[in-house]
Amino acid sequence: MSVELLSSRINALEESATLGMTKKARELAAQGHKVISLSVGEPDFKTPKHICDAAKDAIDAGFHGYSPVAGYPDLRKAIADKLKRDNNLEWGPENIVVSTGAKHALANAISVLVNPGEEVIIFAPYWVSYSEMVKLAEGTSVIVEGAFDNNFKVTPEQFEAAITPKTKLVMFASPNNPTGSVYTEEELRAIAAIVEKHPNIFVLADEIYEYINFTAGGHFSIGSIPAIKDRVITVNGVAKGHAMTGWRIGFTASAKWIAEGLEKLQGQVTSGTCSIAQKAATAAFNGPLDEAYKMKEAYDRRRHLVVGLLREIPGFKVNMPDGAFYAFPDISYYFGKTDGKTMINNSDDFCMWLLAEAFVATVAGSGFGAPNCMRISTAAADEQLAEACERIKTAVAKLK
Repeated sequence: MSVELLSSRINALEESATLGMTKKARELAAQGHKVISLSVGEPDFKTPKHICDAAKDAIDAGFHGYSPVAGYPDLRKAIADKLKRDNNLEWGPENIVVSTGAKHALANAISVLVNPGEEVIIFAPYWVSYSEMVKLAEGTSVIVEGAFDNNFKVTPEQFEAAITPKTKLVMFASPNNPTGSVYTEEELRAIAAIVEKHPNIFVLADEIYEYINFTAGGHFSIGSIPAIKDRVITVNGVAKGHAMTGWRIGFTASAKWIAEGLEKLQGQVTSGTCSIAQKAATAAFNGPLDEAYKMKEAYDRRRHLVVGLLREIPGFKVNMPDGAFYAFPDISYYFGKTDGKTMINNSDDFCMWLLAEAFVATVAGSGFGAPNCMRISTAAADEQLAEACERIKTAVAKLK
């Protein structure tokens, strides 16, 4: 059988760059190599105990059946309370739809809003799945690139220039994956002012890294701006801030008519997500944030460690990330160089060469809409991060 027999939408789809590199790193590790994997965005912390205890209690209490499509009422209320407390967002439980991770929530929102041929403006660098999700919805991605010198952030002027009569949606993450950049309240208000002028444009705000924000101003949700509130779909979850990646709980918060559309779609595709994970997430949203703040302190320490070490490598250009747990160096200095066996033509070549030469797994920036860069996850132990940076420094010295 041939892959040609697969649907055209699947054959047109790119493999996730992060998951692809993680797979290659695991294969090398299975062969006995001491691989340091900095490719996947996964906290290296355990899920806090009170959250795990809530899951155990749910098992004992018999929450073993199908859950409501949009999520258990107590979880939806906990999310609504969290949004009011942390984000100045006034939504009720009826505006919340719980999904199987924030990735699922994003895909749902794009599918519900975007018609074939409509345009989705994506701020780049962007998370690898954004444009592929748009492709699955038969929409058209319009990529707007944030400049390195502006900490990779798109300006309001750039955004406005990209709008056409076909624009349906604008989407971005803040704090950002892969750059760690954070849009300030002032910047988001300027973007919102442009959206306000275009009543048929919606905003998909990915806030999954909300609790990992190192800026003095803290996190600001664009959905809290009254003039565009009903046209903002806020996406968040428990994976990053609560170290709950494998629990697969994400959510959307939106106007009721959008939430009803999301629930309708989800009812035909996955129904309600894991009952036990939902009870754990309820404990996460209702419980203390002490562990989340401790993790943030560790990520803060690690970003300074990694950026400092990367800046010692000749040719690397590195911004200091303001959030999330990534470093995103520009490594284009090494394009056109060789170790005598392999020519480095682009970031894909560089990252594959680095994996083979130094056994350090990173992700090429091409998958994030930034072909001159590579992403390094700082969600690893300090010793591993230091060793990885030393391996990279030793390896690139061979490129001439």
